[in-house]
Amino acid sequence: MFTAEALLKSDYSPAVDVFDRLPTPYGLVRYGVAPDHPRIKSVSTVLRRVLENPAVRFFGNVTFGLDIGLDDLLAHYEAVIFATGAPGHRELGVPGEDLRGSWPAGEFVSWYNGHPDALNDFPLHARKVAVLGAGNVALDVTRLLVKDPRELVDTDVPDHVLDGLRCSSVADVYLVARRGPAQAKFTTVELRELGLLRGVDVLVRSEDLRLDEPDEQLLEASRQTRANVDLLREWARRPMTDATRRIHLVFWRSAAAIEGDGEVRELRLSRTRPGEHGPGEVLPVQSVLRAVGYRADPLPGLPFESRTGTLPHRKGRIVDGGARPVAGCYVAGWLKRGPTGVIGTNKADAAETARSVVEDLAEATRSRSSDPNSVPRLLRRRGTEFVTWSDWLRLDCYEINRGQAQGRDRSKVSDLDAMLAISRRGL
Repeated sequence: MFTAEALLKSDYSPAVDVFDRLPTPYGLVRYGVAPDHPRIKSVSTVLRRVLENPAVRFFGNVTFGLDIGLDDLLAHYEAVIFATGAPGHRELGVPGEDLRGSWPAGEFVSWYNGHPDALNDFPLHARKVAVLGAGNVALDVTRLLVKDPRELVDTDVPDHVLDGLRCSSVADVYLVARRGPAQAKFTTVELRELGLLRGVDVLVRSEDLRLDEPDEQLLEASRQTRANVDLLREWARRPMTDATRRIHLVFWRSAAAIEGDGEVRELRLSRTRPGEHGPGEVLPVQSVLRAVGYRADPLPGLPFESRTGTLPHRKGRIVDGGARPVAGCYVAGWLKRGPTGVIGTNKADAAETARSVVEDLAEATRSRSSDPNSVPRLLRRRGTEFVTWSDWLRLDCYEINRGQAQGRDRSKVSDLDAMLAISRRGL
């Protein structure tokens, strides 16, 4: 969406068609941002203005490689920009990772955000859960596991998610970070939220806060790191209360094995602090959520760097194994640079790709099909039930009305068949 916006503001100002595998726009803003972060979700207002531009068309429920292929796109467009993100999950590579109760954290994120591909009911029967990771996704997952569901009533979470959280058995969450507090990638704003949760104690081991000289240098160099460590020190001094839920922050530990007889019974940890030896420890958890990163999947007909999980490129121009540009093909977002940064990081990234597109279009000697109806006809011939912008607005209106009837701003629909039916008929 940021790339489309940059193109529309350029001197070239082309017509832009936006394809999405889902029948909804906004990508991670809708399905990745935690529901209790409405300020971040409000960026959809900016993205909506892009899709409302008369020069832009939306084609939802269209899968690349299934409903439409690379040759189809290159036959109809002067430039094709791939921004499919990183929908897969990185693996830990430890024994027991596939036990029942061990999940990629992204599966939980998809569930509480109402993604159509998510489980309908996420198993929250465990009393003790380990979350592995030291970034904002790990913080989001930890927070949502222990947050009072009554504080989510005003958000856009689907009804079945609220019901599931109300029945949750989770009492203790261990957030386990492989490195120390000075190396953690938490933003201070998100970290601080843990200490504001009602009915939740945040427990920090004082020995984990012991800093060596390289750690002190990191504090000197980064205001965010200093603020994070100050918060952790404050929490380490707090006495425990009679809170019914607890967050345990554990640093300098990594997963050595997930153990159990068919399902998770404990997490075995190893020490990772340099120079520190001795036995690891065992956490008696019944579930493990692995927030250790996302990964992109290869796309049919395009080169792919498996090591970085990205499409090889030069300033957004996709290149082949010989570093030659793949004519008419570009990349933006996580598929371009890997799953790093926040939503706003994509704006500068998209601007670079858009500049490359505009430069190449200015030098182009021929254009593709100029018939605006050729792509819709192609999709209809293939039986693809694509969703237009006006179709999405029906679903958007339905979700808002359903939410307002419950005293909420929105209540998401997460069943794909229902989404398509409402988009078509406004049920």
